[in-house]
Amino acid sequence: MRIVSGGQTGADRAALDVALELGLESGGWVPLGREAEDGAIPERYPNLREADSARPAVRTELNVRDSDATVIISRGPPVGGTALTKSLAERCGKPLLHLDLDSLSEQEAVLRLREWLECTRPASLNVAGARESEDPGIHALTKRVLGAALGKR
Repeated sequence: MRIVSGGQTGADRAALDVALELGLESGGWVPLGREAEDGAIPERYPNLREADSARPAVRTELNVRDSDATVIISRGPPVGGTALTKSLAERCGKPLLHLDLDSLSEQEAVLRLREWLECTRPASLNVAGARESEDPGIHALTKRVLGAALGKR
């Protein structure tokens, strides 16, 4: 499986970290200039492609379009760019799983993600969620859930 994200801090970056740690292929579209809220997305993340625009919505649309399925990890309902991701996946008819960790325990989220992946079997999985500045700790939480769900497959 290939893990795709837009490289932003928080959930996106956690997905790329998990892919690196587990030896999974990773990549995805990022804004022109590799810009994220903490500056340029580090070069240690391979296979990231710059979109023709610095607008985050452009890379969001490209990642949804080019992935087989999308998982959103959040605490509460998706907002901002995460809500856009959800809307685009629904509009494109792509498989979508939203794990709201205000409603699910980490263990429940891991089990749901594993079951969903078994059913959908995506070759490329787009991972989305809040920026770290908007939801402090979402990076660590996303990393634990994804790592547990993907690590023992």
